[in-house]
Amino acid sequence: MSQEHGQQFLLALPGLRHDLPYSPALLTTLYSQTGQTSSTPLEEIADTLSRDQGLTAKVLTMANSAFYGLQQEVTTVPRAIAVLGLNEVRSLVLAVGVKALTQHKNFPKEFGVSGYWQHQLSVAIIARHLAPLMGSVDADNLFTAGVLHDLGKLLTALHRSDDWRAIDALTREQRVSYSEAEEDYWGIEHGVLGSMVLGAWNLPEDITEPVNWHHAPMHSPNHRREALVLCVADAMAHVVAEPEAFVHCPWRDVLGKFHLSDSDMLEQVKALLLQHDPGLFAAGLAA
Repeated sequence: MSQEHGQQFLLALPGLRHDLPYSPALLTTLYSQTGQTSSTPLEEIADTLSRDQGLTAKVLTMANSAFYGLQQEVTTVPRAIAVLGLNEVRSLVLAVGVKALTQHKNFPKEFGVSGYWQHQLSVAIIARHLAPLMGSVDADNLFTAGVLHDLGKLLTALHRSDDWRAIDALTREQRVSYSEAEEDYWGIEHGVLGSMVLGAWNLPEDITEPVNWHHAPMHSPNHRREALVLCVADAMAHVVAEPEAFVHCPWRDVLGKFHLSDSDMLEQVKALLLQHDPGLFAAGLAA
């Protein structure tokens, strides 16, 4: 497959900003209000989200899902922010937006949407856990990046289903990772695809760049540590789900460089994913 075909897809991706169920301007405002240097009152942030009633309803549905296991029902956005935290609600807004992209679309039957979301949440949970252990500065941003890291795969399955099938077949035929099969097939891997769309949604580089480089973290110009955490989290999530899975990231070696035992970390990750079942998040999104 020629690289020209992949480039055509890449150029078409920014137009997907119009497929969000809410205005990208909402995300711009939300990130401005919730940045590390912001002193925006909680009520003002809640007001930003509450302007879109459909988004508000879905965020509250997710907040009350079994994934969070709250003791009392959350009925307002301010309460959801108070109970879950700003960063968690922000990640929910993005997950709801991505889920909306899949409405009224026909996926390849081989693409498991529920499995996709379970993996996204697994990586998010693991990345948040690994961040302080690997010297990353913002565990919450890495959680959000984890939720979004494979957006490019989803978009390929949605909008270029034949190409997704061909790439998926290459992974089995050549026993390579999905990102390596993408490079061989059309010269672009899904981190680049996903970050292109996230950039069109006006998300900050703290999110887009770790997504962009999560399969080539050492090439990241400004967010190498964050991309490395995401790379390791992605690999560990695959290994936990399928012990014989082929992963490109040398996660065991990377953990060793941070003086972390790979076996100990794997046990910690398994316990985390039992405690915070990603499948419950996928079920909440489907509700």
